[in-house]
Amino acid sequence: MTDKCFVDTNIFLYAHDSLTGAKHQRALQLIDGLWASGHGVVSTQVLQELSINLQRKTAHTLPLEEIEDIIREYSEWQVITNTPKSILGAIRVQTRYHISFWDALILQAALDAGVSILYSEDLAHGQHYGAVQVVNPLLEPVPE
Repeated sequence: MTDKCFVDTNIFLYAHDSLTGAKHQRALQLIDGLWASGHGVVSTQVLQELSINLQRKTAHTLPLEEIEDIIREYSEWQVITNTPKSILGAIRVQTRYHISFWDALILQAALDAGVSILYSEDLAHGQHYGAVQVVNPLLEPVPE
């Protein structure tokens, strides 16, 4: 395992939606810390979901040019590319843990990256999936 941390889409959404109050502040703190440390990891799935959700799910729709800049910036992090092998792995994860395919694909990307922490609001806080632990940074202060 490494000091790298995988970040799920919803955390990025809160970081870019200032109208979400405390969730915005906590998500922004986490993202800023990962930028400073260089420990952030995303997947192609997260970048795809972030792109569409910034167009549809934030309080103020962002212009496409701004969304393009955001995606370009996060592409500087370590990016795990979904492959046929990762999709097959996600199906096994889905079966083993009884979670949705999309959550399993996120988890598979985190496993492929060798991270120990997956920051997410969607998966159960504190749950271990093999060597990866889910942490919901919106529930408590982000560890330093």
